[in-house]
Amino acid sequence: MNDNKTVKLNVYGCAFQLKGSDSSALNMIFSDFQFFVSGQVKDPVTIEMINGDPPYHDVPDGVATTYTPRNVSFTEDGRKYIDYSGRALAIWDRGSRVFQIYTNDLDVQYEATYLFLLSQIGECLDTKKMHRIHAMAMSVQGKSVLAILPMGGGKSTLCAGLLSYPEFKFLSDDSPFISSDGRVHAFPLRLGLLPGNEKTIPAEKLRTIQRMEFGPKILVNYEYFADRVVASADPGIVFLGKRSLSMDCRIEPVSAWQGYKSMIVNCVVGLGLYQGLEFVLTHSPLELLSKTGIAWSRLRNARKLFAQSEVYELILGRDQELNARTVREFIQDKLGKN
Repeated sequence: MNDNKTVKLNVYGCAFQLKGSDSSALNMIFSDFQFFVSGQVKDPVTIEMINGDPPYHDVPDGVATTYTPRNVSFTEDGRKYIDYSGRALAIWDRGSRVFQIYTNDLDVQYEATYLFLLSQIGECLDTKKMHRIHAMAMSVQGKSVLAILPMGGGKSTLCAGLLSYPEFKFLSDDSPFISSDGRVHAFPLRLGLLPGNEKTIPAEKLRTIQRMEFGPKILVNYEYFADRVVASADPGIVFLGKRSLSMDCRIEPVSAWQGYKSMIVNCVVGLGLYQGLEFVLTHSPLELLSKTGIAWSRLRNARKLFAQSEVYELILGRDQELNARTVREFIQDKLGKN
């Protein structure tokens, strides 16, 4: 764990420096982003995690322009003010590249900082033509294996199951990055499991957080799979995932149109990926219209990935061990033929 109350991150050239007046939430961020911890960073975004009452008396009397289920926000004089229902106040100054979060609530401090990082990493890497896709990503023999499923569809549970097989290496449980050549790059933070799905994980590798919107979630710490992480993988296999109430797990061919729709939804639009509009937008959602160039770049990268991958439909059943075993046997068969 980090005892210096400072964490520096280099995420594919996007730099961050985090400082905390208390080490608890900062250590959780350190745990999640260990893959990207760096001794030196250049021109970082600074994040200050401040334990204390939110300084509402210092905030301008602005009217909210961006609304999400967890907060409301407005911008004045180049600063974005984000209110978390009185539990926390964040101030994002784009000019000085400083983000401050004031709260006495450890869970809110951790989650708000974590979500800010996700939003800024995604925004920064978009400009570098590296784009997120909403999928679980593993690697076998240097080939990527992606499973695209909606939020709550079982990506992390399938990932945890596949980690029981030594040939599977880890890229991301939720949002790997695709570069312009179609390669899949690691974004290995932590596994997030719903209560009841953590039974095979040692208790010392787990922690529980209380999320602002969705209630408790059990996190599997990075240390659990750290020795299985690989930096990147070539295009390989993409599964378009669905859920079934059957006990069986099935894998079937898909049409080019199904693959194209999934590409648009899960990479270009990024449905299911955290976008952080409260941090990204300055005035209103109409600003999204200015980002069409990024959408085209996302489409190009996704097309590269899909064009070089074999695409199948994966229908997961209720038996989680059978799901992982079926995927493993299918991958073994496909790679054995190549």
